[in-house]
Amino acid sequence: MVQKYIIALDQGTTSSRAVIFNHEGMIVGKAQKEFAQIYPFPGWVEHDPLEIWDTQLAAIREVLDQTDINPDDIVGLGIANQRETTVVWNRFTGKPVYHAIVWQCRRTTELCEQILNSTLNEYISDATGLVADAYFSGTKIRWILDHIPDGQAMAEKGDLLFGTIDSWLVWNLTKGRLHITDYSNASRTMLYNIRELAWDDKILSYLNIPRSLLPEVCPSSLCCGVTDSSIFGAEIPIAGIAGDQQAALFGQACFTEGMVKNTYGTGCFILMNTGKNMIRSQNKLLTTIAWGIDNGVEYALEGSVFIGGAVIQWLRDELGLLKTSAESEYYATQVKDTNGVYIVPAFVGLGAPYWDMHARGIVTGLTRGANRFHLVRAALESIAYQTNDVLALMAKDTGIRLKALKVDGGAADNNFLLQFQADLSGIPVERSEICEVTALGAAYLAGLAAGYWKDKEELKCLSKGRFISDSNITESERQQYLSGWKAAVSQATYRTV
Repeated sequence: MVQKYIIALDQGTTSSRAVIFNHEGMIVGKAQKEFAQIYPFPGWVEHDPLEIWDTQLAAIREVLDQTDINPDDIVGLGIANQRETTVVWNRFTGKPVYHAIVWQCRRTTELCEQILNSTLNEYISDATGLVADAYFSGTKIRWILDHIPDGQAMAEKGDLLFGTIDSWLVWNLTKGRLHITDYSNASRTMLYNIRELAWDDKILSYLNIPRSLLPEVCPSSLCCGVTDSSIFGAEIPIAGIAGDQQAALFGQACFTEGMVKNTYGTGCFILMNTGKNMIRSQNKLLTTIAWGIDNGVEYALEGSVFIGGAVIQWLRDELGLLKTSAESEYYATQVKDTNGVYIVPAFVGLGAPYWDMHARGIVTGLTRGANRFHLVRAALESIAYQTNDVLALMAKDTGIRLKALKVDGGAADNNFLLQFQADLSGIPVERSEICEVTALGAAYLAGLAAGYWKDKEELKCLSKGRFISDSNITESERQQYLSGWKAAVSQATYRTV
């Protein structure tokens, strides 16, 4: 009997991956292609959408060649993508009209502040579950239409299409036959009403964004179409789509209300499954759609930390304190503490729970005795502090005592970081044995729709992980750490914390 497989695309902020999974949920092969980061001005971040497509296509072809798997034996394709990143393209030529504006980009801060000071602010929070911030797609679309020749006129004529990266990939995979997104990605645009499950006319009107730009919104687990046969020599069903963080939540098998995961990637993204309950945070966390499945949607609370693992890349690439990111674990363990040093990596402002677009990174507590080991340790600790800020408020919002934190992402390989996280948060930290959890979640969603796996119960049996450690510090020590962190953040923020 011929073995069948699922292929998952994990289109991230710095690279495009393609991963093939078998029925046991194990990785059969994977390929990865990096692409350029474009920084036109301070605080601006862009990608070339054509390069994203080229690298994603190259990764797919490489993993198929590497494994010698026939495309006819791929029963479903799942997509996980960097969220909020905004592409606008011409529906007739298929060419982008501007670079993709990346989720990290802060260029629309001024417009967001206008919204924050308007009567629409509370409505956006209630309808979309988000806050008015440059992070989300809505104001990025407005900026593109304002800064390309005849942008608004072309949009009103119906010549332009908008999509997050999943939409852009599906458009190219189907040679322009499908312009779709899923519930999870739609919920990250600041244009989608997560109560009514529809694009919101009031917000669209305020931003003057024609509805004709927007993709059709589909369930996250659904055979919605097939790839064009000319691309791979076979029509592969496109059966799963989810924003990368929701995909990771699914890949961690966080199917039960109250389960929490954190992905330590470029940023940190902490999500708690809240099931059918759309919980409105009283503490500046986001309410978002986790996924659309089984003829309905499930929700999540989310805290988005903009700079997570990227702070270690900064030490490596900009300051030259490290040769590789992996060295950070060794350096951090060479000193017993940070010698009073705190780093607040607010390089692109601060996300949850501060939502300060003007905050900027600082290093505080420096004395003559501070050295590179202290700085590296402080950088790693900053990732755990930011995560803890969110975890504490999730527990407060829901009344649920967190039993464990499931973790994945590149920085989750760092044992020092995970131990400090367990110490700081007072809960066990569980690291997945499968490193490609985001891709796994996309594969799970596609596999369910394609009938490759029967149901979530079967997926739970595939889930693997192990506990790293419980907290081993006293409550007094924990409070001392947190007090120092709060003081450091207060110095980095534009508004009073």
